[in-house]
Amino acid sequence: MFLDILISILWSISPFGEAKVGIPYAILNGVNIYLAFALCFVANVLIFPIMSFFLEVVNRYFMKWYHYKKAAIFVGRRAKAGAGKNVEKYGFWGLMIFVLIPLPGTGVYAGTIAGYLFGLDRKKAFLANTIGIFFSCVIVWVTTVLATGGFN
Repeated sequence: MFLDILISILWSISPFGEAKVGIPYAILNGVNIYLAFALCFVANVLIFPIMSFFLEVVNRYFMKWYHYKKAAIFVGRRAKAGAGKNVEKYGFWGLMIFVLIPLPGTGVYAGTIAGYLFGLDRKKAFLANTIGIFFSCVIVWVTTVLATGGFN
């Protein structure tokens, strides 16, 4: 049980799945549905401050190196292309809707990068990401619980 909780938390902080994978993993492995939601949501929210620190401090330092800069520009362009028009036009609301959609590439990692690239206020970007993550988690959680017959 503890191992299943740990793995679901790790999935929730992973850029390869986030809570979109962590919640179903936990529920399908017998973790309490409410505990699964809470832990995966909190783990997913914790990504924002880590990514913000990375973008503001570490990223600036590593931009000196060609290969890192090339990879960072590639990732930045992808995040900007995915969230671009909505975040640029609607700001807070566009970022929230972008993060809310439970599809690959629309989570808090891309949302944090998009907020950074478009110069959104850090507090507003955090709030938009948190609200988006919450509703994304609710969608995934309800879908998983209904698919497994967990509300009976």
